[in-house]
Amino acid sequence: MGTADIEAVWRIESARIVAALTRFTGDFELAEDAAQEAVAEALVSWPLASPANPAGWLMATARRRAIDAIRRRTALQDRYALLAVDSAIDEEIDPDKIDDDVLALMFVSCHPVLSPEARVALTLRVVGGLSSEEIARAFLVPVPTVQARITRGKKTIAAAGVPFELPPAAERRERLGGVLSVIYVIFTEGSTATSGDRLLRPDVAYEAIRLARTLAALQPDEPEVHGLLALCELTAARFPARTGPDGSPVLLDEQDRRRWDFSAIRRGLAALAKASTRGLGPYGLQAAIAATHASAPSVEATDWDRIVVLYEALGRVAPSPVVELNRAVAVAMASGPAQALAIVEELIASDRLPGSHLIPTVRGELLARLGRRPEARAELELAARLCANQRERSVLLRKAATLS
Repeated sequence: MGTADIEAVWRIESARIVAALTRFTGDFELAEDAAQEAVAEALVSWPLASPANPAGWLMATARRRAIDAIRRRTALQDRYALLAVDSAIDEEIDPDKIDDDVLALMFVSCHPVLSPEARVALTLRVVGGLSSEEIARAFLVPVPTVQARITRGKKTIAAAGVPFELPPAAERRERLGGVLSVIYVIFTEGSTATSGDRLLRPDVAYEAIRLARTLAALQPDEPEVHGLLALCELTAARFPARTGPDGSPVLLDEQDRRRWDFSAIRRGLAALAKASTRGLGPYGLQAAIAATHASAPSVEATDWDRIVVLYEALGRVAPSPVVELNRAVAVAMASGPAQALAIVEELIASDRLPGSHLIPTVRGELLARLGRRPEARAELELAARLCANQRERSVLLRKAATLS
């Protein structure tokens, strides 16, 4: 069995293994370290002799590593109790408990005591099974930075005495938003990279979709979980048409919609139907907007009035300057650029997105449509200076050049 096979097994089984070990040991950091040691051992031994049950081999090896670590820490008089746990541990591996274990792992990794950066890193590491190198590549930060975030995160969880357990039902619903926001941040970075030389990072986005599917399977009665899954699926459906052969961005009005992933659209619409059972929340509303785009044969034939209404609803339940900016874009398509420009000017006056390239991007587009070409070019050039993604920047500069 080669390295790619081992990585595939680890990616699929890591959350179950770390979750079960954490329940056995009561030590989140120890469980994650023991699981990583098991993978390192697999990389050496599996190419020579592949196990019949790879997941069981990883679990057993990680468990032994965890017990060895505990033995090194444990006083002599406590070792008989430890050995009793060792002998009974196989009986504790209850398949019916695994789902709850993985769900508990998600809540621990996204605990409010952690910084947002640590939540993302820990979730990708212990729930997604990504290595520090993969996470660093995904977010364009140095590997030591990722490792430091993971280490600090685990130490913070230990210092805060965060128990490895599912929160009570009332608290779980309250904290579910934090779990969803972490998955959303991961997906957003994959769907439009904040920096670097690629517009998309599909591997990151698809990892977020996998996490969202896992969460939807574990929490099937939570509409917003399905709303987030629908949003991710419907957005990712457009990935094949969003870039050209050389990786350059293809704008929505220029995309070949025949290249959209219609299987992903069907999955997204099915998830959106589940999200609609008790009224749409913020993720469900964004998914409904994405579904409106997905069902339209062209930009001109899109139901922009419906999208405006959906953004207005989103602005009431989850107000933010980005939502207002997106509403302005929809208003421009539905009612013309003049009304939209008024919305953008209000955002500028309130200074709610300082330093962002998004406002000058939209303002430049609207000014161009109004025939105010010199102002439009200046705005697009400003947007290009503020934009950290090289692919997006090239599009902005190209648009500005056409206004010369």
